[in-house]
Amino acid sequence: MRTRRGLCYPRADVCVDKIVVKRRDFTGYNMACRKRQRFSPVIAGNSDLFDALPDDLVISILSKLSSSASCPSDFINVLITCKRLNSFALQPLVLSKASSKLLAIKAENWSESAHRFLKCCADAGNVEACYTLGMIRFYCLQNRGSGASLMAKAAISSHAPALYSLAVIQFNGSGGSKNDKDLRAGVALCARAAFLGHIDALRELGHCLQDGYGVRQNITEGRRFLVQANARELAAGLSSASVSNIATCSWLTWSPHPIPHPTNRHPNVPGCPLLSDFGCNVPAREAHPANKFLTDWFGSRDGIPGPGLRLCSHVGCGRPETRKHEFRRCSVCGAVNYCSRACQALDWKLRHKAECAPVERWLDEEGVGGDGMDEVIAES
Repeated sequence: MRTRRGLCYPRADVCVDKIVVKRRDFTGYNMACRKRQRFSPVIAGNSDLFDALPDDLVISILSKLSSSASCPSDFINVLITCKRLNSFALQPLVLSKASSKLLAIKAENWSESAHRFLKCCADAGNVEACYTLGMIRFYCLQNRGSGASLMAKAAISSHAPALYSLAVIQFNGSGGSKNDKDLRAGVALCARAAFLGHIDALRELGHCLQDGYGVRQNITEGRRFLVQANARELAAGLSSASVSNIATCSWLTWSPHPIPHPTNRHPNVPGCPLLSDFGCNVPAREAHPANKFLTDWFGSRDGIPGPGLRLCSHVGCGRPETRKHEFRRCSVCGAVNYCSRACQALDWKLRHKAECAPVERWLDEEGVGGDGMDEVIAES
């Protein structure tokens, strides 16, 4: 059909998607058929098909991502992608699957938003978040009741690190006075964590049985637990080496003499003798993200948790004292202190055996008052 100005309307059987007719009388006006252009194959090909994905499928993918993320940024990059992913990523089902590496927030990045995120994960039933946030609240934020409750919530779900941490609190009476110690409860918690395969709990339980600390003395049974802890230590070292494709011949060798742990004082030493019973030198295990947070948190404060308070001397622990003279000192030199026998045994094999030297008197004047004199712990 022709109009007075000579223009022709397009016929129904002619595709004019790419035809643009312009006239000087209608500046910048597109004279093509808009309705056909909207449903054209070119425009349909550019549409976002992500909105067509079912919600259940997206949540399932995000749950898999949260459980396998290697660092918090892997998950945060998804949160900031779009509103739909942000809303789905904060669903309780997704947060409940979050791994410990996803929750490994650095102390220097701690903020109220990070606190809220861990709280959301804990409320969703994530036991790793309950343990991590419990440790931070108990030791760093000094909110003892809330921190212990979160760790207990994780322990009820058979979270081995939470059970062991509660055992350490019971052994030391942390958050209270010296009279608040409950050795039998500490042994029971250690036994449960050891049953779940926690290496430090196995080692702690072995020393308790050997020394008769909170339980009837049984040297043979205690020695069996210590050997079992060493065996699990060896298995963990072999597993980590196979995953990272590291040759084990460099450290899995017979050595009658312990090799100090590589530190600032011994930077060129390759291994550490965590398996002295077997004569093997294996690398130290990677510390839990919660312990790393404690170490960095108090490290930024020059390693002083408070007036007259000390940190556990084991580099992979990070636990501070909650009152003066809570931790036990080395019975030989008195220069180091530990929150548990497991930390003492590990640090002895890692570095302290090469540094320990006896002194005539190491109890300073600060030992008078407070809870009394420090307990001592014998090196083995």
